[in-house]
Amino acid sequence: MYRIALLTCLLTVSMMNQVSGLETVTGKYADTVEIPCNNGRVVETEVTFVKWKYDKDGNILVKHRDQNATVSSDVNYKNRVGIKKDFSLVITQVSMADQRTFTCMVVGTEDILEYPVQLAVYKVPSQPQITNLTTVMAIGKLTTLAQCRSEGANPAANITWFKNKTPLMTDGAAIKITTNVVVDKETGLSTTSSTLEYTAVKGDIDAKFTCQVQHIKSANVDSSPLVFTVNYPTEKVNLQVVSQGPFKEGDNVTLKCTADGNPPPSSYNFYINGEKKTVNSNTYTLTNVTREDTREYKCSLVDHEDIVASVAVTVEYLDVALSSIGKIVKKLGESLEMIVDVEASGPTEVSWKKGNAKLNSLPKFDKLMYSDSGVYECVVSMADLKKTHKFELVVEGSPVIKNLIKERGMGMTKVLKCVAEGFPKPTVQWSVNGSNDESVSEHGKVTYSLTIVPNDNLTVSCTVSNVLGSDIKSINVSSLVEDVKMDKQADQKDEYTDQTILAVGIVVGLMLAVLAIGVAYWLYMKKFREGSWKTGEKEDGSAEESKKLEEIQSQKADV
Repeated sequence: MYRIALLTCLLTVSMMNQVSGLETVTGKYADTVEIPCNNGRVVETEVTFVKWKYDKDGNILVKHRDQNATVSSDVNYKNRVGIKKDFSLVITQVSMADQRTFTCMVVGTEDILEYPVQLAVYKVPSQPQITNLTTVMAIGKLTTLAQCRSEGANPAANITWFKNKTPLMTDGAAIKITTNVVVDKETGLSTTSSTLEYTAVKGDIDAKFTCQVQHIKSANVDSSPLVFTVNYPTEKVNLQVVSQGPFKEGDNVTLKCTADGNPPPSSYNFYINGEKKTVNSNTYTLTNVTREDTREYKCSLVDHEDIVASVAVTVEYLDVALSSIGKIVKKLGESLEMIVDVEASGPTEVSWKKGNAKLNSLPKFDKLMYSDSGVYECVVSMADLKKTHKFELVVEGSPVIKNLIKERGMGMTKVLKCVAEGFPKPTVQWSVNGSNDESVSEHGKVTYSLTIVPNDNLTVSCTVSNVLGSDIKSINVSSLVEDVKMDKQADQKDEYTDQTILAVGIVVGLMLAVLAIGVAYWLYMKKFREGSWKTGEKEDGSAEESKKLEEIQSQKADV
């Protein structure tokens, strides 16, 4: 309102000056200003003297032609004025008291002319200053937030409040802005202050308030943003599980209750297993939970128990039991079926392995073998839970000799090998002395070796035994001399066999040759007779030819 009135006043003065022809000069406060005389069109040779005065009777100085200026003793301008060659008046350290009409009186040889000039002094306002600042706003309550102040201006500065860069206007209810302008009696400068009263809403959380100082002689200047805490009552609460799930038996589970009010409540009600527990905190911890703790939990405000929230907590569990554990001893040929009993809070996966080898199914044996012995591992998993159980299967049986063989060794030696199966590992007893050795393979099989030097033909027995029984086998072993004789006989037999085969081959070859000659002759005679028929000769031929044919047939019969 003040600014509008001031602008109206200035506009009115400006119009009056235009009507009256009064010239106006603008000067900056505390600066030097130059006021022209007739816009600098006064010629020194045409005047007797020039006199500057203010208002009606205030004399400032007189300047005669070709003489120095004489300054009056007026205390307002005695030490602050001067005159230029074109008779312009120079005033230093301009103040608000200089905002008046100055008249340049020009005295010539024939007439006297006066040129009044209006001096307008301006000063830009100071930076905005925030005072009487509050920190908290309450929803629905008109609260004085702050006062914005700007000093030392002419004309007076204007102040506008903004919220998030949107100007605020007084509405008489939710927003009230009070502006006050005070003029300093000594300096004549104005101080503008503006007080903002505001009714907060929930959307004002983190809103930024600023005040802006506006002046016709300077750019707009904003204050630093103001952010206020907005207090509002709780409308709802939220209950959440802050511990990292999923949860298994034995874990601790922490519940956290939060409210949307500000400031938040300092205490809450937690409902645990149907029992209300009031705590001076927003958290509650369930310790060492079990599967029985799987349920819904609630929290509420202490003073408004109808404002309540809930959350479900699930405690995962996994129980696994095998029909047999530890070390299982079975006899060869018996049956074994392993049963797994699983009780869990969700779907599970079961896997088996023997040693490091993965099994495709549950171990089930209709007829156990030694190769079935080993350590079996069952792994049952569900989500992040996993249970592992192991058992060791031992298949026992009395020893059985699978094979007893002899081989030639180095030099004069022979090596006997007795291959047996049984568990516990059987011991061996040879019927003769020698150099013993053994090699153990998997699945209950063991090979015993005996190296001997036989001087005579003999029978060697291998006896294997363990706590469950024994087995024996024998083998005939010949001396080295006997082996040499047998080798010679075998060589002779091989030579005789080769000669016989050669003789038989020769006889068969002769028979085939005779047969071929006979066939060739028969074909020849057949062709000859066909030729005789064609020439009219008799079919039976001469007596001599018949005789030759009979001789050949007789030779074939002898062969």
